[in-house]
Order: sequence, then structure tokens, then C-alpha cells
Amino acid sequence: MVIKMSLTRKISAFIASAMILMLLGGCNNNAKADDIIILYTNDVHCAVDDDIGYAGLAAYKHRCEEISPYVTLADCGDALQGNVIGVVSDGEYPAELMERAGYDFAVLGNHEFDYGMERLDQLMEITGAQYLGCNIRYTGEDDAAFLSRLLPYTIVSYGDVKVAFIGVSTPESIAKSVPAYFCDENGNYVYDFYGGSGEELYKCVQENVDACLKDGANYVIVLAHLGTDEASSPFTSSELIANTKGIDAVLDGHSHSEIPCDIVKNADGEDVLLSSTGTGLCNIGRLTITAGGNIQTGLIGSYPDTDSEMAGCIESMQEELEAEMSRSVAVSEVALTTVSDSGMRLIRNRETNLGDFCADAYRAVSGADIAVVNGGGIRADISAGEITYGDILGVNPYGNSLCVAKATGQEILDALEMASRSCLPNPDDGENAVGENGGFLQVSGLKYSIDTSVGSTVETDEQGNFLSCGDSRRVKDVMVLEKDGSYTELVPDKVYTVASHNYLIKEGGDGLNMFMDNELTINEGMIDYDILSTYLTDDLNGTVGDEYALPQGRIVIK
Repeated sequence: MVIKMSLTRKISAFIASAMILMLLGGCNNNAKADDIIILYTNDVHCAVDDDIGYAGLAAYKHRCEEISPYVTLADCGDALQGNVIGVVSDGEYPAELMERAGYDFAVLGNHEFDYGMERLDQLMEITGAQYLGCNIRYTGEDDAAFLSRLLPYTIVSYGDVKVAFIGVSTPESIAKSVPAYFCDENGNYVYDFYGGSGEELYKCVQENVDACLKDGANYVIVLAHLGTDEASSPFTSSELIANTKGIDAVLDGHSHSEIPCDIVKNADGEDVLLSSTGTGLCNIGRLTITAGGNIQTGLIGSYPDTDSEMAGCIESMQEELEAEMSRSVAVSEVALTTVSDSGMRLIRNRETNLGDFCADAYRAVSGADIAVVNGGGIRADISAGEITYGDILGVNPYGNSLCVAKATGQEILDALEMASRSCLPNPDDGENAVGENGGFLQVSGLKYSIDTSVGSTVETDEQGNFLSCGDSRRVKDVMVLEKDGSYTELVPDKVYTVASHNYLIKEGGDGLNMFMDNELTINEGMIDYDILSTYLTDDLNGTVGDEYALPQGRIVIK
């Protein structure tokens, strides 16, 4: 029988050895040949050569394998999406690097679903890892291919010691990816994460813990993509621990938290270890089970060596990436612009055809009633002719994520008034208005006018955040596009869904703070440049046509 020693000893022993590790650049000098070493990562988000990088991870894994035959590598989700190397390859490049690194197990983060279910199935195979997920179920009539690759848990024998690994994915996955991907063709949800309540999730996990113990597991390790953010309650990792028993450690992801080793009490008042590595391979997590039954977790914050084969593979992929950036992915029959012939950044003070295109992309991909995007976040033109990945990244270079908020008509009116406060007439320019404002909103699903003869009554705080607006408003005649193509008047007390990105919806960017506390139906889903490319290929069939030749008359400036 394996004896588990006190957590105080577990933590202090590992912190000391981790410091020695960073100084000496080697594996834990206290490690012994019969130690079980579980390396873990989370929220890599395609940061394949940032910080430690996959080349450093591979080198560290090899070093551990020189000391112990019992080395396992696991990922706790959100590895395959996050920057251009994932977008351009549709997830294939990071999946191949996971296979080369030798991942044994992985769980599905919410952003693994961003590629759609069919592609997800292919990517899971490419990684070579066994994906674990005890709380993902399918209620549709057709087969869900990727689920056939998923196990609720697995038990690994390291000599005479059996360690169970259970996978748990966040119930927030539906809202934090693309909700439509979780629906059938009739719009009915056919995927579920036991997210009806916290109790439903806890019960699901507890049943799997009990099954592992019944099957003879000496230790139970949960690989989770739950996070610690209060906004994720009741589905946080600490809440899962507090409402279950029999788990020895939870290795977590989702909130990008750096947690070398926390202690959380379980339902029986017993101590459970909680650890998470942060994001982007800034750390490697390491859990060690010693022959004496001591469990230790900690983070490796740097490692000086690299695996040459992995480094060469990454370099080769980056060279291919450069070629892919110039590859045509669509065609535009018209020039999509941000500026006038004189160089004025029109995108920041009036409707432009590129603004229409970007806002339409957000509304189409999200399925929201309305979409708004700040003109300051649209950074480059698209010329008529071929559209490359580089062109798309030039338009949206920031990597903001899709968000959809429920908002009242009044909040939308306030946002439009705030965004239009700087519009000024300028007859000398020969155009309708000037006055640059990066927060000027390009819109989809709306049309309205701005009366520049009315002075702005918007009040802001010292930081420029919206506070209030007087009765005299310059935004008028606001109409909402209905599904039948007609327009109806926006109703102040009616609730609409508004699509934008995290910068505006969650962070109150450009002082547009009216949506920050609202309920989100999509919370940091698809990346902005992926939204544009998806709209181009899925909705426009690869061609931007004459409908975008000119601004479509959504914003009239008087």
C-alpha cells in the first residue's frame, strides 16, 4: 500500500528542488529512478517557441527520462489555437509539435473547438495524445467522431503504483467558443458538459473518481480546463475540489493562472494539490510522486537547453508559415478601405466599406442581432484582387477574441452616442465629417444618422470612460435589421445580442464601458483575424463582391 505523506512536506521539498533546477539547468537533482514524474502544460495557445517553447519542453522531458522510466506529459487544454501558426495551418502545426513533444494525455480546452468538430477529430489524431474528458456528452442522432477518441479516464501502471488520470473540460466551452458548433442543423444543442449546475458537474466527476478507485488506482490526478476566475463559478477547479473527494491533485488550465502549488480542502476536509502553469509555455508544470508516497507540484520557470530536432521542426514550420502568409485565401472584386485619397483615416469617423465588411463578419460568425467594431482596431486596407492571410492579419493584428453580450437598446444607444461624440463637420474637406476617434463604431445589423449640428452631451470620467449622456442626442433614427431584411426601430428597453471583441465588450475599450457587466453568450471565442477568414470562406464563398463596393448607407452623417 502506498503511504501519502503530509502536504507540508510535499510542497517545501519541491520548491527547494525547483530552485536548484533553475540554477543548475538540469532535472530535479533529488529525483530518483523510481519517481513518477508528470509534466504538464496548459493554455499554450500556439506559443510554440515563446519562453521555454516546445524545444525546451522536449529537452526537459528527455532529461527527466534519463533519470526515471516513469515520465508522462499531459496538456490541460487550449494548445491548438491562439496565433497565426494555428490559424494558417488550421491547427495542424501545433498539433504536429504536440506529437513530436510526446504528449501522452490531453484535455479539450474551449478553444480546441474553434476549428469545428470535424477538424477537431483530425487534430486529436495528429497530436497522438489520448484525450480525456469525463464530462462531455452528445445527445444528437448522428455519430460525433471526435468523441470516439475521448476516454473519461485512464489508469497508468508505473511499476506497482497505479495512477488514474481523469479529464474535465469547462462547461463554459459552448459560450467561449462558437456556440453554433455545438448545435445540430436545426440549431438545437447536441453537446453538453454537465453544466446545468455545479452539482451536476461535481457528481459526474465524483462518479469517475469512484470508478478509478474501484479499479485499483492509488492516486487520482484530474487534468482540468476549468480555471480559477470567479466569473467561471460554479465551475472553477477549487470548487470542484471542495465538492468532491478522492482526488489527490488537480492540474488546471483556462484562467492562465500561475499556481506552483495551492492547497484546497476537499469535501472531507482533506488537502488536495492545485497547480497551473500560466500560459504560452512560460512554465513547465511538474508533479512528482516519490517512492515514499510524497506528492509534489511546482513550476519550472526556465530551462537552458533545447531539443535540436524540435527546434529545427519549428524553424521549418515558421518558414512554411511565411510562405502561407502570402498565399491567396480569397479574392476581392473591390478595394476595401480605411482612408481617403488624401490619407484621412475615414474608418475613425464614418462608415467605410471595410468597416461594413468587418462588422458583418462578427455578426455572421456569431449569429448576433447586431455587431459593432471600433474603427481604431481596423488597421489596414484590402486591395482589389487576391486576399492573403497576411492581408487579413494586417486588418486585425491584435488577436482580440469574439464576445457577444446581451444588451438593452438603451445601452446600444449610449454606445453609439459615445462613439459619435467627436464627429465634426468640415466643409473644407469636401467630405461629410472629420474628427478622428478610434472608438468610432462600424456596425452591422443597424442603421442610423448622426446630426453634427447637435453638440455632444456625453460625459466621461477622468480616464475617458462613459458616464452619462444628456437628453440632447446627436445619434438619431436608429433602426435594427430584421431577419426578413426589413428594418424596425430600436427599442430602448428591449434586449438584443451585440457582437464585438473582448477589448470593447469586456474591457470597455475606447471608454465604451456600457457592456462590461452584461451577460455574455459568447465569452472570448474565435480570434479576430480568424473571424474574418471564416466569414470570407464560409459566408462569402471566397469572394468579396460588388455589395461591398461602397459603404452601404448604414451611418448617415448630417
